[in-house]
Amino acid sequence: MKKKIFTPFVIALLVFCGSCSDDNLEEYVNIPESKEPNTAQPDQEVIEVDKLPEYEQRTGNPSVGYEYLISGDYMSSGIPYDAFLRGFGADNSNVLGRTGDNTAISYDYTAVNASNGVRVVAPNCLQCHAGKINDNLIVGLGNHAADFTMNRADEIGLLNTAISFLYGGQTSEEWLVYDQFRKSIVAIGPKTIMETIGVNPADKITQVLVAHRDKNTLEWNDEPYVTVDDEVIPTDVPAWWLLKKKNAMFYHAIGRADFCKSFIGSSLLTLSNSVKAEELDAKMVDVLAYINSLEPPQYPYEIDTNLSAQGKMIFETNCTSCHGTYGTDSTYPNFMVSLKTIGTDPELSNHYTTPSPVNNYFFDWFNTGWFGTDENPLEIVADGGYIAPPLDGVWATAPYFHNGSVPTLEDVLNSKQRPTIWSRSYDSADYDQNKLGWNYTIETSKTGKNTYDTSLKGYGNGGHTFGDDFNDTERKAILEYLKTL
Repeated sequence: MKKKIFTPFVIALLVFCGSCSDDNLEEYVNIPESKEPNTAQPDQEVIEVDKLPEYEQRTGNPSVGYEYLISGDYMSSGIPYDAFLRGFGADNSNVLGRTGDNTAISYDYTAVNASNGVRVVAPNCLQCHAGKINDNLIVGLGNHAADFTMNRADEIGLLNTAISFLYGGQTSEEWLVYDQFRKSIVAIGPKTIMETIGVNPADKITQVLVAHRDKNTLEWNDEPYVTVDDEVIPTDVPAWWLLKKKNAMFYHAIGRADFCKSFIGSSLLTLSNSVKAEELDAKMVDVLAYINSLEPPQYPYEIDTNLSAQGKMIFETNCTSCHGTYGTDSTYPNFMVSLKTIGTDPELSNHYTTPSPVNNYFFDWFNTGWFGTDENPLEIVADGGYIAPPLDGVWATAPYFHNGSVPTLEDVLNSKQRPTIWSRSYDSADYDQNKLGWNYTIETSKTGKNTYDTSLKGYGNGGHTFGDDFNDTERKAILEYLKTL
């Protein structure tokens, strides 16, 4: 492969974010009235939960959705194909089995025809929604090794020069189809820098892109309609195969009603206008059908069936009230758990429920603009708290919690042993079969982008202490059972 002369640009699939202003707080944010706490069992501590409402979703064709996901034109601006190959070199691994020009580029980019017929390459959803374990690519697994620790606009000047030189200046057809991609990268680059590899700035990417777009026409404006600050709260990327069980999207459950609409958010990087969005909307029903067809990967190592059976009994006695049951006649309660109960880092949730004039713009943008006003509207609702997620394939989804702050499931079940500062290799084969998660090294200080520092704002690893009362034998049995989900 040729040496790269500029670094890849990446874009996360939309995770909607924002809060509302103190002037119009209740108009755009659903702040729940005080609720009577639900207690799973009489002798347990009080756990405050709220059942999420169910919404009927549109249906489509899974096979058509998969093909559109890996080869479709939901990104419509990008780097001209020839320039992309010159800069990145060819990648002929073709792990997705694609055809045509896409056989020569990485699985997380797609070559498409722009509106003027120029062939361009743009990032696709697998930038964030595919990951590797033992070097095997799993579509739908959150990308636990995505690197958002750099300013992705730093080398845009070099790229501008290269494209202008290759195609004869900034009036060429190639420049015109590159220009929107360029503008978006310049806008999001300095405002989406993470502290460590693996966590994701999808919330902030959405904020920045929305700040530049008219809520009705979706057209881009070079000057933002609202100023977005520089603070970035991290999030993990949930596995796609969990979505079919959930009544709301994302850890904070702010994506409600039509899930298909939310997928179009991934196109805000390059979208031309609402006409293109309407075209995409008709295709996202198939993408949702594909996502709903996904099943979790099976645990690839040995499982102690006797110990797993013991773990199942312990799990069903202690964990099912929030996380559901598995196997035949499985159930999932769709509970939103209060911050008081869960105790995990509150910053991601608080970001949506704390009054803010800036974030009021975003709730208004989604709920009263193109996304929220047609016959299949998206609803953005901030209740506060976090979803107790389904645990299908949980063994594969390390690191854990909504911010990826805990490296293994054993550490989830024993808060006292969670590392405060830790690093990992990001080798997809560096998996701990005993603790279920990534092998890690305890550090004394943050030494670089491979280090996770839980003392940073939004990166905390506290909370979810429900496993602290188990003894080591019980935890081992539960971990063995979790391998089977």
